[in-house]
Amino acid sequence: MIQLYTFFRSSAAYRVRIALNLKGLPYDAVPVHLLRGGGEQHAPGYTQLNPTQLIPTLVDGSLTLGQSLAILEYLEEAYPTPALLPDDAGGRARVRAVSMSIACDIHPLNNLRVLQYLERELKVDEAAKSRWYQHWIILGFSALETMLRSSDATGAFCHGEAPSMADCCLVPQVANARRFEIALDDFPTICRIDANCAELPAFRQALPQNQPDAM
Repeated sequence: MIQLYTFFRSSAAYRVRIALNLKGLPYDAVPVHLLRGGGEQHAPGYTQLNPTQLIPTLVDGSLTLGQSLAILEYLEEAYPTPALLPDDAGGRARVRAVSMSIACDIHPLNNLRVLQYLERELKVDEAAKSRWYQHWIILGFSALETMLRSSDATGAFCHGEAPSMADCCLVPQVANARRFEIALDDFPTICRIDANCAELPAFRQALPQNQPDAM
């Protein structure tokens, strides 16, 4: 069975949980607490599994794979039904572009290790750290809202009428924004898509609060 090394509040792991649920793939969740004891991701055993010391890590048979987007691509190729990428090349490229705008442009700037560096090494106070977090989400969501609103390819979901890899990335980032109390009134398309996703069991089952390691 597939193993997923995960942390309930990790948005990168959240993406993969959604994808596994959408594809109906059972998996064993292996919790890795990112804060307890200085962070279990830094323990030698996990570092040997994933030298980046990041979450998630997926183990499927002899394959061990980190990086959430690479995992999503692997799942799409290894378990192609139901598809999380469109049939046409242009559609696949668009879904990947939306996914990367979140996973590569927004999320890395607000990842835990960045926030910890701001606090511990640069001595940034809590208020300034929150402003940093909010700035990058608002900047990224402003661009993403325009991308989604201005495209005829956007439907009930980021691309068309079925959830895709892009929705797997969007929903966790919206959850992060809400956790940090960022007003989302200026992003109606993002909020509409997020609400549509929330109606699907695959997304609800992947919610942070529904994970066995949730506090």
